[in-house]
Amino acid sequence: MKIFLFFGGVNISGHSKWANIKHKKSKEDAIRGRIFTKLARELTVAARTGGGNPEANPRLRIAIEKAKSVNMPSDNIKRAIQKGTGELNDGTNYEELLYEGYGPLGVAVLMQVTTDNKNRTAPELRKIFSKYGGSMAEAGAVAWMFSRKGEIIIEGENEEKIMELAIEEDLSIDDVEQSDGETKITTEPENLYQVQNKLKSHNFNITSCELVMVPSTYVQINNISDAKKVLNFLEQLEDHDDVQNVYSNFDIPDEIMKEVEKES
Repeated sequence: MKIFLFFGGVNISGHSKWANIKHKKSKEDAIRGRIFTKLARELTVAARTGGGNPEANPRLRIAIEKAKSVNMPSDNIKRAIQKGTGELNDGTNYEELLYEGYGPLGVAVLMQVTTDNKNRTAPELRKIFSKYGGSMAEAGAVAWMFSRKGEIIIEGENEEKIMELAIEEDLSIDDVEQSDGETKITTEPENLYQVQNKLKSHNFNITSCELVMVPSTYVQINNISDAKKVLNFLEQLEDHDDVQNVYSNFDIPDEIMKEVEKES
């Protein structure tokens, strides 16, 4: 079992801050229905690649849970899965792509994209990069900076309880962080579902469970103006319908982040 515990404060990386922003933003987008399009695509691709049975398809199970967490109608979930299994066919064929680039201040960016027309998607993303003084890069240019991890977010600041549970149950947890009324648990990808199931059995309220890309190095953002520019750039990418996930390696100090949040 590998565990890292941060004493005397909470270690919040740029990745964590962006993950928290996205988590809150997804709830807001759900109110407007904007996130349903992305979730439907993920459900369809997950069912296409791993089958329509969530018990035998972990990716689909997580996609369904995420869809339910933002109150996506059950009929929408069912239709999206049926498109993936071939029971419904609207003629759309989604392709999964990984785009890379450098944003403002040289922050590295990874984008997981699901599109039915990459000849449309790539130029649109390139335009966003150009608008903010960045540029898209060739495959492998920044991907080497990121590692795939499992990430679970639960309600409440439960760091001590999670650490006790990890020791009692011999859970393979890499990292535990708490902030803003939530606790984030990081695992190796192969341990994600085991940890998720154990947390569920102990009645923790899981608000998010997914595979993410975590950077190994960070670009420090040292003023409010730069912080706003980076965050606005990443939100523009996130708002694109074809972009499923955005990962970056910025780090904004807490005091600057608080000022940004006050002004937003």
